[in-house]
Amino acid sequence: MGSTSEERGSLLVISAHAGDFVWRAGGAIALATERGDRATVVCLSFGERGESAKAWREGRTLEEIKAIRREEAENAAATLGAEIRFLDAGDYPLVESQELVDRLVHVYREVTPTVVLTHTLADPYNGDHPAAARMALQARVLAQAIGYDAPGEPLGAPPVFFFEPHQPEQCDFRPDVLLDITPVFDRKRKAMECLPAQQHMWDYYTDLAKRRGVQLKRNAGPNLGLPHSTMGEAYVRLYPQVTGVLA
Repeated sequence: MGSTSEERGSLLVISAHAGDFVWRAGGAIALATERGDRATVVCLSFGERGESAKAWREGRTLEEIKAIRREEAENAAATLGAEIRFLDAGDYPLVESQELVDRLVHVYREVTPTVVLTHTLADPYNGDHPAAARMALQARVLAQAIGYDAPGEPLGAPPVFFFEPHQPEQCDFRPDVLLDITPVFDRKRKAMECLPAQQHMWDYYTDLAKRRGVQLKRNAGPNLGLPHSTMGEAYVRLYPQVTGVLA
């Protein structure tokens, strides 16, 4: 059952490259849009230099590769029901700047997220990922400041969740939230298949969803009737949960 307009949530996903949001948060995005929430994906880069090896080997130019990755990401976002924006900031390296942070502040103020998803703050395999996370967090804080020069009202305090990196053990990633994406996993898989530039990731993230689903069932208790084929995504919550009831 979808949300009413008054209850409609707003999910913001800040992704370093054009494929990251699909592998790591595709299930969360599909769940959000299925219940009637708005989902906005911001890709800081196209992943044109570091995550498009197949296209480089085919002799494509930089601009051709950017166009390929844009189209793939747009198709994936459409499959998940999300809006998508590209800041074209370059990758390998993704260089942090106040200009990029300011652009993200404007996005925060515009979409007023109720939940934010982004990368972990540690990733020794890919410096673009923590760079994206640092800028996402800085922009969130600045968007809360009433005196910051950006359109819109000051932001509240949306919770932030880090999605799972490709090498979790090396990234200090210890999940404390397991999300059941079983009802929408087929949509996530279809979105993954929109990214042939990284076809080697399709089965990896399908297998990961199965493993996280096993852990989800174990932590949910034995009598909830979860299907054998439960699929999951793992997250770390950055800020404390505020609640009146422990659950």
